[in-house]
Amino acid sequence: MAGKNLALVVVAHQGYIRHAEDAGDYAAENNILFTAISRTYLPLLAMLRRLEADKISVSLSLVLSPTLCALLDDPIVQKQYIDWLDARIALGERECVRCKDDVAQRKAAEETLAQYRQNKIDFTETYAQNLVHPFAEFARKGYLELLATAGTHAFFPHYADMTEVLNAQVEAGLYAHRQYFGRVSEGFWLPYLGYADGVEKVLRSYGINYTVLDTAALLFSQDMPNTGVFAPVRSPHSLVLFGRDSATPRDIMGEGGFMHDGVYKNLHKDIGFDLDADALGDVVMSGKARVATGYCYRTKSGDAYDADAARAQAERDAARFVAGKKARLEQASALLGGRDATLFCVFDAALFGQEWAEGMVFLEAVLRNADGVTLTTGARLIERQFVLPKITPYPSAACGAGYGEDLLDSTNGWMLRYTRKMCERMVDLAGRFPDDTGLKARLLNLGAKELMIAQGGEWAAMLHEGRFPEYVRERFRRSIAAFIAVFDSLGSNTVSTEWLTQVERADALFPWMNYRIFSRKK
Repeated sequence: MAGKNLALVVVAHQGYIRHAEDAGDYAAENNILFTAISRTYLPLLAMLRRLEADKISVSLSLVLSPTLCALLDDPIVQKQYIDWLDARIALGERECVRCKDDVAQRKAAEETLAQYRQNKIDFTETYAQNLVHPFAEFARKGYLELLATAGTHAFFPHYADMTEVLNAQVEAGLYAHRQYFGRVSEGFWLPYLGYADGVEKVLRSYGINYTVLDTAALLFSQDMPNTGVFAPVRSPHSLVLFGRDSATPRDIMGEGGFMHDGVYKNLHKDIGFDLDADALGDVVMSGKARVATGYCYRTKSGDAYDADAARAQAERDAARFVAGKKARLEQASALLGGRDATLFCVFDAALFGQEWAEGMVFLEAVLRNADGVTLTTGARLIERQFVLPKITPYPSAACGAGYGEDLLDSTNGWMLRYTRKMCERMVDLAGRFPDDTGLKARLLNLGAKELMIAQGGEWAAMLHEGRFPEYVRERFRRSIAAFIAVFDSLGSNTVSTEWLTQVERADALFPWMNYRIFSRKK
């Protein structure tokens, strides 16, 4: 019987947003990471623990970007997160009193409060504030395949003509992966699935065996495979290529998608936006931007929220999701003459908990009840790597209209000319100072880090979406200014050690950075 393989890939990324100088007054931008920890990363680990306890063997592919891992591993960020939890626990205790006369609201407040309390126990006691290690442990046990990705989630097509820059992003990503997880990855996740000619050659030069591309990369290629996206192919350099399922996550997030059912929690009706600031305590500082608190009492249809009904609906939707993928795989297998068929379903981690409150319930139900399909990973499907049909992929991406247009439009197009000029100068500096040590090496390493921070694709994405535009511009310009200061200091052979130490502390990303990763390969 032909195999019906279903590969689930969850992509977790966080831009390098760090406010080490704030003592108790954390910027609203930090809410992005702390909400992700509470609603996605801790629940994901709890789900894996339940599956392990029930002796249910699953296969899930997970991407944890280096910048996300760096923040999760940062003692300052860890302490800030505990304070963040304490503020929400205190708010929940007040909410239970405020809502005492409304049974449904009080129940919803108590459930949210219980979750925050459990988050604190898990974070401080179960995982000793280190979330990177347990993910590595589940990978070692076979529950996860951890895919490597670029150092700072740069959009590769923007630098496709700069081989040294692509080399640096890949090399930094692979080194960070080994540092955090203690293993080498078979696969490599291209940020935003951004592909351009030459990317596959760079990946293969670092020993990468496979990657995932957007559907268009396979279907629009001149030598389009007759298997479509239902079977792996390879590039001219024998990099195995999987095409992502174009229906996912549209079947969840699109018009009429599962997550829009009226029974689910309305995360936009949050008391952080509805109550007076005085009632929110330390969650919202005086004069600061309003942020979500997690305390939401209404459904998407406007009724009182019922967690039991929402969980039951999520489990039904999971069954429908699996049945739909199974039907597609059966149809594909029949058209392929009875051969094995594979679907790669890619999800942003924010879907599970942050954008869809019941998303983790849905994911667990899919993993527990994937009847009729085989849950697998890319690493398990590349045994025939050197006999697969060859294609030349078509340049594409998984954002915009399929070509990354939203990462280079009128809102953010001005950024690329700065990063490309920084790239040119960094490659030149790496060539001019090949063997320097001491203060010059510190300067060069800082310049490399500031360049990589500025290259992060999330800044362009946030500007396009209108999320914290003032902060994004300030954060980006800060990296540009730091790089220019490094460049000028090397040219004049003078540097303020006080300034250098200050910036190193503020941007503590990649303490192992070696600027020589930008050197031209001989």
